[in-house]
Amino acid sequence: MQRIGIIGGSGLDNPAIFTKPRDLDIETPWGTLESPVKAGRIGSKDVFLVARHGREHTVPPTGVNNRAHIDALRQLECECILATTAVGSLRLEIERGDLVILDQFIDFTRRRPLTFYDRFEPHAPVHTPMADPFDEDLRGELIDHCKKMGIKHHEQGTVITIEGTRFSTRAESNMFRAWGADVINMSTAPEAILANEAGIPYAAVAMSTDYDCWKTDEEPVTWEEILRIFGANAEKVTRLLLETIESL
Repeated sequence: MQRIGIIGGSGLDNPAIFTKPRDLDIETPWGTLESPVKAGRIGSKDVFLVARHGREHTVPPTGVNNRAHIDALRQLECECILATTAVGSLRLEIERGDLVILDQFIDFTRRRPLTFYDRFEPHAPVHTPMADPFDEDLRGELIDHCKKMGIKHHEQGTVITIEGTRFSTRAESNMFRAWGADVINMSTAPEAILANEAGIPYAAVAMSTDYDCWKTDEEPVTWEEILRIFGANAEKVTRLLLETIESL
């Protein structure tokens, strides 16, 4: 693969990791992106980075224009998308700072556009398979590089995406655990759905930053704690993506 899209951030907005960095303003049928796409090269690859919440994190989860993001990467002819996300852990064994290579999601959002197909062509409905929403080849590359780099990781994980901006109640957190979710965030759905609709292979690496609020022997999650853990561990996510991109 020669053209790779990234959604997230995790330090990858640092222009020092790109050669020939530049900003691209992309128009889509769903509007203009909050921030320009940062384009450049990493090794031999053309890479295009979308800041999910804008470069200054001004866009709340429900307001993220996922359709514009995915369509912009489609226009740029990206052959795959690698996404990063901070998550809360719903399992004791997924500790703070651990990486999870997601393989399933549960969509618990309510207010977000979920599809590119607001209307079908006559007699041509489109219903996208979603049994395995994360590309197995990309997942395999991320897992292999975690092993090579000695990064503590979990090879599978189901993420439940909630609307936000609030965190879960304790009752909700325990319900999500009972449903089989391993981690929780506010971003993977409908991003993964739209990537599949667009036919772009998609994988996501999640970093656990907290234990949500189900774990009663410690304080519930706070935004300040998420930032602290994420900041302390973001460099390994960046290294993982750089190594993985080189091998694609």
